[in-house]
Amino acid sequence: MVDRSKHASVEMSLQWQSADATHCERQFFERVNFWRDVFPGRLADRLDAAAPGEWVSEDVSAEDLLLECNAGDVRQIRREHFRPDLAKVMNIQPRIGRFYPRHFLHGVSDLFSSDRRPCRILDMDAQAMRIDFNHALAGHHGSLGGKIVEILEYKQEHGGRCNDIAQEMTQNGPGMQARIPERETDFFSDESFQRMDPRDDSEFYQQARLVQHLDTQAIAHVTEIYARFVQPGTQVLDLMSSWVSHLPAGLTEIEVTGLGMNAEELAQNSRLQRYQVHDLNRDPVLPFADNSFDSVICTVSVEYLLQPVAVFEQVRRVLKPGGRFVLTFSDRWFPTKCIYLWTELHPFERMGLVLAYFRAAGGFSGLGSESIRYYPRPEDDPHAQDRAFSDPVFAVWGSKASVA
Repeated sequence: MVDRSKHASVEMSLQWQSADATHCERQFFERVNFWRDVFPGRLADRLDAAAPGEWVSEDVSAEDLLLECNAGDVRQIRREHFRPDLAKVMNIQPRIGRFYPRHFLHGVSDLFSSDRRPCRILDMDAQAMRIDFNHALAGHHGSLGGKIVEILEYKQEHGGRCNDIAQEMTQNGPGMQARIPERETDFFSDESFQRMDPRDDSEFYQQARLVQHLDTQAIAHVTEIYARFVQPGTQVLDLMSSWVSHLPAGLTEIEVTGLGMNAEELAQNSRLQRYQVHDLNRDPVLPFADNSFDSVICTVSVEYLLQPVAVFEQVRRVLKPGGRFVLTFSDRWFPTKCIYLWTELHPFERMGLVLAYFRAAGGFSGLGSESIRYYPRPEDDPHAQDRAFSDPVFAVWGSKASVA
């Protein structure tokens, strides 16, 4: 029997599978009220019985997540109804497999101009579009788990908002990183890989920037992700490196090579045994021998690549068979140097884009993604007054296919 007086901060995790990748969505709940909030199945009972810090999980169906797939929510509309210009968004073109907010569609029955929920273009021609209005996770099942981080002081409450934990875990993005089965999303059309500032990158990166681009909570999450993939006694390439590598401090029995754009930044990086200045947008060929590294990491930089597939092909070449390529990013970047496409995509679609890079490069398996959201921002962070939550962290990875 659940202790209905219990209040706690809780970490939750939803794990699910798409056609060719595994996915994990992690979320922090600052205060869960076990009297008022709703958990699927017996998860509330299991959390109540677990000690703080102990993970428990429960298999959940699409029905448990309130995400049943409805065939009636796939609709045909006229091409002329796609009107992002009326939403004051210019130069947005419809692409197969991409998600767009519903308020981009005008003159369609049952849709409202204020509805920002995503819908997906399944197919189209010059006259019509086939649109999927189902939730991006509709029809999927998975495992929902959690752990109590801290038991909080009881506060008597009357009324208030009831949180449906499963619904909260699936809002605002999960599922959007998966492609339509057997069809690639159209990420590679037109001006996708152009940017606001087309000047040579050597000019932009000439000045060293010895600053952190994420808050300390987000950095801890990035480090924890790398700890799962980088093993002691291995060779690591820090791709698009800077003055820090975000590798675990206790992981000392590794040799790290840095490849970046600024010599001063690289020289400041105490984790690097060696480094080299190299502009991947000028020359995507990596200056390393085949099968040189056990792991390649790339932190908050993939959004700047102008030839990403060529770079991913090179990473596959320099990785040893079975070696992993792990990329992490957030929602902060240099706007003038970021590719146009990145700025158009929903954060979860960006994970889908990076997964598409892996598939286009070929020779990778074991694809996966992870999102980490809504953790509290450190109180001493300079942006704590205007940003309640830590910077979100998104990760995508793949392994070089072993030689047969």
